[in-house]
Amino acid sequence: MKTVINIVLAVCAAALVYVCYGSIMGPINFDNTRDAREKEVIARLIDIRKAQVEYRNTHQGVYTASFDTLIDFIKTAKLPFVKKEGALTDAQLEAGMTEKKAMALINKAKKTGNWKEVEKEGLMNFKRDTMWVSVLDTIYPKGFNADSLRYVPFGNGKQFELASRQDTTKSGAPLNLFQAQTPYETYIGDLDKQQLINLKDVQSKLGKYCGLRVGDIEQPNNNAGNWE
Repeated sequence: MKTVINIVLAVCAAALVYVCYGSIMGPINFDNTRDAREKEVIARLIDIRKAQVEYRNTHQGVYTASFDTLIDFIKTAKLPFVKKEGALTDAQLEAGMTEKKAMALINKAKKTGNWKEVEKEGLMNFKRDTMWVSVLDTIYPKGFNADSLRYVPFGNGKQFELASRQDTTKSGAPLNLFQAQTPYETYIGDLDKQQLINLKDVQSKLGKYCGLRVGDIEQPNNNAGNWE
């Protein structure tokens, strides 16, 4: 009888240790996995922001709410890249010379064949040539897969929510905003449910979005991410 009681007590003790271990390690494991996954989700959101900024620069300040449009832009659009040779000296700058004036003199000389003024200003070795480079090669590393831009890492094929807004400020100035976001459920929904509930409860009480977001269509935030 005593042996049976000892066995039962040992089992209860082991169960208690297991429960205590789970209560301690559960939140730690959840946070570690969440941190690892969020690094990849954030990296993808930053890639989206890069594309949106370049898209805006070439589309009259407007963003797009379509991943199809954004990905096609990345694959096919080209951006100007200025190859520079030579620099204006302090003396030239003090005399009022600017890069714009220098190029105007050089372009004039190219048309007329008269390089006297360019020589006089000491601009013979001053060159600014514009080259057109693809967006894909300009803002992303070699091998970047543009088609992956829309998909949330660990989201099992789910896509980011992408939105844009065109409006005007009270002063009448144009207001163009965008945001890309994904809720917690998309990339950590398969983890501990209670820990997820606790996380969302904290975020909600703080008035924060329950997930990761870059940009904001409600108010200008300089395209910041809510992790920054």
